[in-house]
Amino acid sequence: MKLNLKHTIVCSLIGVGSIGLSSCDDFLDREPITNVTPEAYFATVDQVASYLDNYYNGHLVNSQGQSLFHPTAWNAGMANNDQNTDNLVKDDGSLTYFAGTWQASAGQTLSSDYSKIRVWNYLINTVLPKEADGSISGNSENLKHYIGEAYFFRAMAYYNALVRLGDLPIITEVLPNDEVYLQENSVRAPRNEVARFILKDLDEAISRLKDAGFQNNQRINKQTAQLFKSRVALFEATFEKYHQGTGRVPGDSNWPGGTFNGNIATEIDFFLSEAISAASAVADVAVLTENSHQINPEYNEIYSWNPYFEMFSQPSLANVPEVLLWKEYNKSHNISHCAPNRLQLGDRSGITRSFITSFLMKNGLPIYAQESGYKGDISIDLESEDRDERMQLFVWAESDVLKSDPTEASVREDEEVILFGKPGITNGAEQNRDLTGYRQRKHYTYDHNQKSGDELLGTNACPVFRSVEAMLNYIEAYYEKNNQLDSKAENYWKAIRQRAGVSEDITLTINSTDMSEEAKLNDLGVWSGSNMVDATLYNIRRERRCEFIGDGMRWDDLKRWRSWDRLFTQPYIVEGINLWDAAHNNYTGDEAIVADGSTSSNVSSSSVSKYVRTFQRWETNNQLYNGYTWRKAYYLNPIGIEELKLAPSLYQNPYWPSQSAGLAEE
Repeated sequence: MKLNLKHTIVCSLIGVGSIGLSSCDDFLDREPITNVTPEAYFATVDQVASYLDNYYNGHLVNSQGQSLFHPTAWNAGMANNDQNTDNLVKDDGSLTYFAGTWQASAGQTLSSDYSKIRVWNYLINTVLPKEADGSISGNSENLKHYIGEAYFFRAMAYYNALVRLGDLPIITEVLPNDEVYLQENSVRAPRNEVARFILKDLDEAISRLKDAGFQNNQRINKQTAQLFKSRVALFEATFEKYHQGTGRVPGDSNWPGGTFNGNIATEIDFFLSEAISAASAVADVAVLTENSHQINPEYNEIYSWNPYFEMFSQPSLANVPEVLLWKEYNKSHNISHCAPNRLQLGDRSGITRSFITSFLMKNGLPIYAQESGYKGDISIDLESEDRDERMQLFVWAESDVLKSDPTEASVREDEEVILFGKPGITNGAEQNRDLTGYRQRKHYTYDHNQKSGDELLGTNACPVFRSVEAMLNYIEAYYEKNNQLDSKAENYWKAIRQRAGVSEDITLTINSTDMSEEAKLNDLGVWSGSNMVDATLYNIRRERRCEFIGDGMRWDDLKRWRSWDRLFTQPYIVEGINLWDAAHNNYTGDEAIVADGSTSSNVSSSSVSKYVRTFQRWETNNQLYNGYTWRKAYYLNPIGIEELKLAPSLYQNPYWPSQSAGLAEE
C-alpha cells in the first residue's frame, strides 16, 4: 500500500497521464485533449496543430495562474491581473499573502505544474521521431513551426513553475511507471540550471517558429519567443542578484540544495547578456503604436480617435505591428468577455494611489519637484492635468467620456457625451464598487454593443505580448549589467516617453528624482531588499510600471526585485483618492457617505486619512486594517509535505516547515 501511495505522489510530480482530443472548434477556447490512442494520432500536420489548439487557452497563463487575455467569464479580465500588488486591489485583498495566513500544504503542490509540462513532453517526444522519419503528412514547414510552439509552451510552463518554486526537477519525457526511475527523476535542479534549460527550449522554439504575421499573430511566432526569452533571462538575472544570501539562490550558505559548484556572479552576467540579446532582436525592429494624444472621443466617435487607446479596445489587432500575439473574440461563436462592462461599473477593484503618484508630469518632472506644475489631488481631473498620458488614457477621471456611442439610450444627438463623473466608492452594489476611487480605463471600449449589460458582450481583442516590453527589458538588463545606459537603451526609452506624451529628457527626470520622496509615495519598486536603488534604476522601474498598467507584470517584478522586503518594517497601506478635502461633498442621497467606523461604513473616516483607505473602513475582524505584511517564505511557494515524505530527493523551500503543514517559519 505504501508503494502505491508513493507511486501516486511521484507520478503526480512528473505528470504521467493519457491524452485525447476535444471536439470544440474555436481556436483559443478548446478544452484539453482527453482520450486519443497515441498510435492512431499525429499522422498529419493538421493533427499536430489540433493538439496544440486544444491547449492554447489553458496554458497561456502567468505565474499566478491568471489568463494572459480576457477569460470568457464575468470579470474585468486582464485589467485585474495586477491584483495583490502595490498597483491594484481586488475584492477584499489577499489574506493568504498579506495577513500571514499562508500555510504549507499537507498534500501535494507540484501536480498542476507538471501536468502542464507533461502535455508538451508527450507531444515533443512523440512527434520528433516522426518528423525525422517523414511519417507525418502535410506541410513540413508548418510542422516545424508547430513543434516550435510546443517548445515555447514547455518553456512557459517551466518558467511559471520557476517563479513560484525556484529549484525544480527537469523532466523532458513522459516517464515509465518504474518507482526507482521516477525517484531518480524527482531531484530538484538549481534554479539557474532550470532557467538555462528554459532558454534552451526557447532557442529551439526560435529556430523553428515562423516570423510575426503568421496566422495574423494569433499563434506563437518567432518574435514572441524572443521577447519571452528576454523576460525569462531578466527575471532570473535579477532574482539571483537581489536574493543572494536569503537561501533562495544556489550557493547561499542556507540554500537547501546542498553543494553548488557554479558561480552566481557568472550566472547573473550570463542571464543579463541573454536578456539584452533577445530583447534587442525584437526591439530593434519594433514599431510602437501611435498615440494621437487625444484623451477622449467626441460624440459618435467610437473608433479611430486614438490608436494607442484602441490597441486595447478594438475587435482586431491583425494590423497592429506592436502586438506580437493577441486573442480574438466572436460573440456568434460564444467567445466573448465582460471586461468593458465591468470597467464601466467598477468590478470591486481599484488602482492604488501609490501607482497614480508614480506617473510623471508631461515635462518629465516627478509631482513633488519644484516647478513641476502639479495641480494637486483635490479631484482626479486636477491630478491628471499635464500628467503622463498613460495615466490620462488608462485611468478614469471625472471629466472623461463614459459614453460616446449614439446608440446608447442616454446619448442623443441633441446632448453632449456622458461623462464618468464621481467614482463609485459608495456604490450599494458591492460587486461594482470602486475600492479606491481610481478605476482602470485600459481595455474599455466605447462600442455600446460590447457593454450594454453584464452578459459577456465584449469582443474587443486582447493583446498578449507587445514589443514595447522588449525595449523595457533591454533598458533594464543593460543598466543592471553595465551600470549605465548605451545609446540604444536611451533611444528606446525616449521612444516610449514620446509615445506617452512625456518629455524625452531622461536626465532631467533622473536628476530631479528624490528617492526619499519616492519612498514616501509608497512605490515598492524603490526597494530591493532593505536598500533603496539608485535614481536611474528606479526610473527604469517606474517606466515599466507606467507602461504595463493592467498588464499583470507587477507581481513577478516585485518578486525578482525583492521589493516585498519593505513590508517587514513598513506595512503597506492601500490608499485611493483624496476624499476628505472636497470630493466627499459630491456624495449625497442614496450615494451618501457612511464613515463611522462600523461594519456598515462604505468609506474610511477622515480621522484616519484624507485619502480613501480601502481596508480601514472598520477595524472589527479586519486582518488587513493595519496594512499588508509579508513573510520571508512567501517569495517561493512551499512544497507539499506529503511529497517531501514520499520523494526524499525533494527538499523544502526556505522558511517553510518540512515536517508538517503549517504557517511560514519566517
